Amino acid sequence: MAPKFRHHDPPSGATAATRRARILTNHLVLHTQAPPSSYSHPTLLSADVCLSYSPPELSETISFDTKEMRRLLDAHHIAERDWLFGLIEGNELFNPVKIGGKVYVMPDLNQPFQQQRDMNMKRIKYLFDKGVHMGCYTEIEPTPESYMRNIALQEVLRTYDLALGIQMAVHFFLWGSYIKFVGTKHHEKWLKATESYEVIGCVAMSELGHGSNLQATETVATYDSSTGEFVVNTPCESAQKHMIGLAANYATHAMIFAQLHTNGRNHGVHGFLVQIRDGNGKTCPNVRIADCGLKSGLNGIDNGQIWFDNVRIPRENLLNGVADVLPDGRYVAKIKDPRERIGAQLAPVVIGRVVISTTSIYKTKVSLAIAIRYALSRRAFSVTPNGPEALLLDYPSHQRRLLPLLAKTYAMTFAGNWLKVFFTKREPQSYKTVHIFSVAFKAIFSWHSMRTLQECREACGAQGMKAHNRLGLMVAESDGQLTYEGDNNLLILQVSKILLSEAKKHNRPLQVFGLEHMNEPSPIIPPQLSSSILRSSQFQIAALRLRERDLLHRFASEVSLHQLRGETKDQAINLAYHLYKELSKAFTERMVLQLTIEAEEGISAGSIKDVLALVRSLYALICIEEDDTFLRYGHLSAENAATVREEVTKLCSELRPHALALVSSFGIPDSFLAPIAFDWVGANSWSSVSGGH
Repeated sequence: MAPKFRHHDPPSGATAATRRARILTNHLVLHTQAPPSSYSHPTLLSADVCLSYSPPELSETISFDTKEMRRLLDAHHIAERDWLFGLIEGNELFNPVKIGGKVYVMPDLNQPFQQQRDMNMKRIKYLFDKGVHMGCYTEIEPTPESYMRNIALQEVLRTYDLALGIQMAVHFFLWGSYIKFVGTKHHEKWLKATESYEVIGCVAMSELGHGSNLQATETVATYDSSTGEFVVNTPCESAQKHMIGLAANYATHAMIFAQLHTNGRNHGVHGFLVQIRDGNGKTCPNVRIADCGLKSGLNGIDNGQIWFDNVRIPRENLLNGVADVLPDGRYVAKIKDPRERIGAQLAPVVIGRVVISTTSIYKTKVSLAIAIRYALSRRAFSVTPNGPEALLLDYPSHQRRLLPLLAKTYAMTFAGNWLKVFFTKREPQSYKTVHIFSVAFKAIFSWHSMRTLQECREACGAQGMKAHNRLGLMVAESDGQLTYEGDNNLLILQVSKILLSEAKKHNRPLQVFGLEHMNEPSPIIPPQLSSSILRSSQFQIAALRLRERDLLHRFASEVSLHQLRGETKDQAINLAYHLYKELSKAFTERMVLQLTIEAEEGISAGSIKDVLALVRSLYALICIEEDDTFLRYGHLSAENAATVREEVTKLCSELRPHALALVSSFGIPDSFLAPIAFDWVGANSWSSVSGGH
């Protein structure tokens, strides 16, 4: 006999699940009066009950002037930025796509890589014809004003497409800078050819066997005094120039680093100009070039490999700003110390690191603008019985995911603006300061950028994976920032080495890199932390200074201990790697906070200053919360650490009403964002995806 099934009231443990099922049913089902046919089933998915997109501007309050905030963030050349945004928006070359009733400009990164490269070269020609980066070396002597303009234009270009900006930067900023600053007067003819694109230049620094360790370069340039030429040779496979941007397809010339040999002596690494293709794009004799092929990102850049088989170049092609070779082969050093000579030749790399620091933050702004706008219009689940679904950004967990990253982006923007000004107005004696901050900011800012891009991608769920919503593609495209222009892990080692060197200058007060605070008594964190104390800029900077000085002392002590045990200085530093990573981060975060406080102090009282105080406090406290050294070394008690955590949550809640205004202040045109940032319902509707058919 078949069993009989009876309906039972759900057990008490299932009450919540049953209620949720009833609420979901109410969302999806509209009961209507039965038609005459006696058909009485409910009508499903009626238009009256389906979700519809509501622009966040209709419900969110803007409490401050977003144009004025943008002026503070962009800081310079706003008209030029908007001019370039307009150029890109107004030309078919930049792949305008209409989705959900709005037009977006975005590179088609799903094209085969050769098509991406060719399209980028067409865009570069268009931008060149319009005057982007024109005259940066020959029409006018480089000035702080011209540098700042060109950096601003790079920030816009990389907001659109990293590969496009990088291709132009390799040619203008790297190749051009090496000629301008490591060459001498007789190299000026190359600058005019560079600006007219008569010459397309690449910088062949990295080799298969050596990247960061420039001194170990294996390529050799041997001077032949009988002909007045250098003979450039790749002696082994590991000496091939590898992953060189613009080398695979387009570059006609390369600035290479090679060991300079003359009269039987090796004088170390120097820069040389070598032609690798003729005007028709044909590879030059005794030069071999291969394509590095498909990459995980940045496929719009033609990275290549280069081999030199006894290629002869004129003596004048030595970039002789640091040393020269006379016709008879005698070597004349203008900078005697070999290490200083290499340092001087690496000076042009600094601008690359400055640009990566600031442009990585602009890419971060794009992702935050997309994810936060989406979170202000996308709803999920009811938080009250039979209530409406809540906006994603109204969940404390979602605020915790995005708003601390927003605060860090704001703080890093102010710090990046300072770095640009300091770099463009640098004096010869300030090179070490420019170096340490460009290295520190490049590493910490690009790591922050990757973390933010990934978090924003995840915060948008499956929509974040769609190519036209940009987030997933930006993750892949931006990953290279962590290693090109210097592997971040090696860059932060350089930072800590420099700090260690300063700390070991006995009996001399520290007067560099913002370390003057170490000449004063050590700060003391109060035993009981209140909200007012935690939000005080005096407490915040004191806490970050305390961490920095403590880690520097611990690092110096551990290195000394390893040396006493017989280790070399370099090996002792390597053994203390856990401390040098923490020290570099502490140094950078302290400087970012210091510069943020200075920017805030320059603003008149009002709504913008009030909001920036919240942003600054969130930045400072999230730095404290995320770093376990405060607990590990006893700077915070467990009770105070919990208080910091609670305050971060409160600050996220207080910044939530300003989220739309904060991302709107980035000044990024709608067309540079993504459909998910606007009417994502319409963008995914049948009429949109089917083309109206």
